[in-house]
Amino acid sequence: MSMDDILLARLTEAHGVPGQEDQVRQIVIEELAGECEIRCDSMGNVIAFRKGKSSAGKKLMLAAHMDEIGFIVKHIDDKGFLRLQTLGGWDPRQMASQRVFVHTQDGPLPGTLMASQKPKHMLTPEEMNKALQVQNYFVDVGLGGDEAKARVKIGDMVTMNRAYQRMGKLATCKAMDDRVALYVMIQAIRKAAEHEVDLYAVATVQEEIGLRGAAASGWSIHPDVVVALDITLANDIPGIPEEDHVTKLGKGTALKLMDSSLICHPKVVDHFRGLADRNGIAYQIEVLPMGGTDAGGVQRLHGGIPAFTLSIPTRYVHTVNETVHEADVDSSVELLARYIEDCHTGNYAY
Repeated sequence: MSMDDILLARLTEAHGVPGQEDQVRQIVIEELAGECEIRCDSMGNVIAFRKGKSSAGKKLMLAAHMDEIGFIVKHIDDKGFLRLQTLGGWDPRQMASQRVFVHTQDGPLPGTLMASQKPKHMLTPEEMNKALQVQNYFVDVGLGGDEAKARVKIGDMVTMNRAYQRMGKLATCKAMDDRVALYVMIQAIRKAAEHEVDLYAVATVQEEIGLRGAAASGWSIHPDVVVALDITLANDIPGIPEEDHVTKLGKGTALKLMDSSLICHPKVVDHFRGLADRNGIAYQIEVLPMGGTDAGGVQRLHGGIPAFTLSIPTRYVHTVNETVHEADVDSSVELLARYIEDCHTGNYAY
């Protein structure tokens, strides 16, 4: 199965910050409706269920989050400029001079995300060296104060205006985190043959602000094992030493050992590694010093649940140019499909 640019573009170009994932939710429902029974919980998680062949009822939960980092409007001044509340982890250096959409009840307004500072021509050396902070930024939608206040409301979602683009074997867009993982989940479910386990594929909400949707859905499902699907850092670029690369593009899917939210269950790691070796699927081993995934939101529920994250290597994470390699995406789909089929053989007891 080669990477489907149409589906991946549809997912990444959709807009949805934590708590406002509606566009993405609709796509997931449409894509999985023919494969699974679909329901949404009260937080907005999409839970796609497919019954396994076995009567034992072992539950496998997959989790990939729908939300992207972004903003909501928190203030509109008398000149029509918008001030923002961040949702998720932004590096202020990556926010400068971007085009955005302000999503109003009447549709999206285009705008520019700019910093409150003088043009370069007027900056003193001290001002040039001063680091920008998130609170220095505002959005200009080209409207005066009265019209801006009439069309934009406090709480309206603001997202980056960036289209999906192919670059050889690479693909780049905003929101690869975590729409590429939703893509992997959807395609793996389609690819997997009959499976013994009861499959719960969850498109989660509010991951970027604390793994909240995963915790709620994980509590209600009470799975026997949870596999989160997320991006990870591929720092294989100029200026970063080899030991800090974490992963590399084009070298295969990544099997996470740990991040700041969890240490993956070693027997689940070994299960994935064995499947990859037996099926000739390229993979890397990932140790991520910071960051977390939905697996961390489920692992500590109900006295402890075996948890693991399958990661898609990604360059330029939490920017508008998040970039993946088609081979890594394809190997992630293949390995996840094989695991869905083989999950029932796993014994993760200590």
